Amino acid sequence: KGADAMKLLHIADLHIGKRVNEFRMIEDQKWILNQILDITDKEKPDGILIAGDVYDKSQPSAEAVELLDDFLTKLTVYKKPVFIVSGNHDSPERLGFGSRIMQKHGLYIAGVFDGTLQKITLEDDYGPVNICLLPFLKPAMVKPFFEQPIETYDGAVRTVLSDAEIDRQQRNILVAHQFVSYAAQEPERSDSETLSIGGLDNVDASAFDAFDYVALGHLHGPQRIGRETVRYAGSPLKYSFSEAHHHKSAVLVELQEKGSVKFNLLPFLPLHNLREIRGPMKELIRAGREDSS
Repeated sequence: KGADAMKLLHIADLHIGKRVNEFRMIEDQKWILNQILDITDKEKPDGILIAGDVYDKSQPSAEAVELLDDFLTKLTVYKKPVFIVSGNHDSPERLGFGSRIMQKHGLYIAGVFDGTLQKITLEDDYGPVNICLLPFLKPAMVKPFFEQPIETYDGAVRTVLSDAEIDRQQRNILVAHQFVSYAAQEPERSDSETLSIGGLDNVDASAFDAFDYVALGHLHGPQRIGRETVRYAGSPLKYSFSEAHHHKSAVLVELQEKGSVKFNLLPFLPLHNLREIRGPMKELIRAGREDSS
């Protein structure tokens, strides 16, 4: 029998507790989190990567906290490690609460940046796979830990990654939540993302050259940035009208020997779809009555 590939499931931007146009999404989120559990049950990944913006607000509602608690409790039943980084919508302290206790149950959470890149090593038939967790960074969060001046997001990320001394002979995975672009190419954005003025928060994809796969969160449209293996999973649900045309999915990543990375997009089926229709008010009301689903 040949050696088995290591399988990792990459999801991001759950935004638990979000309201879309004042519509409560909690039932839709419950539905989609159950799909993620079904995918985990079927595909049996060796680890689950959740790339930030787990909550929609830094002070999530009680029902949002309960929903995440229920989801993670069910996910850890599979006895496979779960890796989470905080996003710009999350409170790093709240998300990271109890994280040292949770590690005993295979739940690794990088909430507050503490000056070092968190690294967990998994093993398979081909050797070690290093999973590195980089929570959402701003230059001000990184400055206290380093002597050199850090003025840009790109500089902050590069400083942290170079300090981590990644062994390029091994297979390395990064879970991160940043606005990543490549050379002068702008990625596709959505209205529901937080944007900064003038592209100050850009991190160039070349910062990640030491990594075999980069599991990104932040942008809601599933897309590659530069090379195929630097990817945004996208959000599992449509969170703005600009996402009406998106096909939401999770990414199943398969690693064999160093240099062999394959991935497959696994589509999500929402409880309710979001679409944009235009026309005179009378027509829209009539269409709404006829299509009450």
